[in-house]
Amino acid sequence: MKTLAVALSAFVAFEHVVFMVLEMFFWTKPLGRKIFRRSEEEARSSEGLAKNQGLYNGFLAAGIVFALSVGDVRFLAFFLSCVVVAGVYAALTVNRRIFVVQGVPALAAAVVVSLAYR
Repeated sequence: MKTLAVALSAFVAFEHVVFMVLEMFFWTKPLGRKIFRRSEEEARSSEGLAKNQGLYNGFLAAGIVFALSVGDVRFLAFFLSCVVVAGVYAALTVNRRIFVVQGVPALAAAVVVSLAYR
């Protein structure tokens, strides 16, 4: 069970590194515009916001990786919870699809972590 907890948590961290790269470096490029469903004008006008958002996703990934590397379950649970909250908020304010992509994996990881490290 602990192996699954680590694997799911690592997957969530990996996802957030991908989000960071997409938002910080590909937001205005064709790939980023396609993934985030933005016109060229929308992407250009929101580029600064996307880069900031990408940076935050990088911090979430770093927090999860840090928690895994030092073996601190409390930090791991905290950062996974942050991702779940961000996914819920994004689903309510932007698009429900975000919760499926971001929140569900983090929620699954958080549940398995809580069961594995009782």
